[in-house]
Amino acid sequence: MDPLLEGGAAIQQRDYTLIIDKSNDMHMSSSPTGRRPWDLMQDSIIRLASECEKLDLDGLTVYLFSDYFKRYDQVTSTDLAQIFLENQPSGKTNLADALKDAIDNYFERRALKIAKSNGETILVVTVGEIEEPERVKQIIISAANNLQQDEELGISLIQVGNKPEVTKFFKLLDNDLQTVGAKFDICNTVTIADLENMNLSDVLINAIFA
Repeated sequence: MDPLLEGGAAIQQRDYTLIIDKSNDMHMSSSPTGRRPWDLMQDSIIRLASECEKLDLDGLTVYLFSDYFKRYDQVTSTDLAQIFLENQPSGKTNLADALKDAIDNYFERRALKIAKSNGETILVVTVGEIEEPERVKQIIISAANNLQQDEELGISLIQVGNKPEVTKFFKLLDNDLQTVGAKFDICNTVTIADLENMNLSDVLINAIFA
């Protein structure tokens, strides 16, 4: 199905950002096949990126994060395949800095009136136990409290693997954000396994209507 048709206006006129974990946890395999999470997620994320780029014609913003993050602008799905080839997992799972930079960048563009009319969707892909989870939570709450409307910013948390501590934290962000101080619920969660079986337009819609 074509997300341009299935998703309707809600997923169009938005910017799309991918924030991808390249920490050492992405190197450590618990799969029966012996494949690393870094390898397991690539086909699904490139497929998702190829749908996003149909909607975000000036290219995607992509972050790779571990101890530090690297940002790539105006990325296509073909570029993303090359980016994966050029990077190998190492370091800690420091999501907070990359997420803050992406959110700050959105608000800067909004202030300059150059953000897309329907806002932004941020897709976070990670396997590891996140460093400074409280800081990550506060960054998301602050973002939610600076929005003008609920659907303006959506964050989809895509879990690679099944680490219970990661699942628990993501569920808190998905289900309890407003109970811990956020004006809007802007997060939803999905696993990389679910992603394989989902209509891609549903993934993007769910990121907006968390």
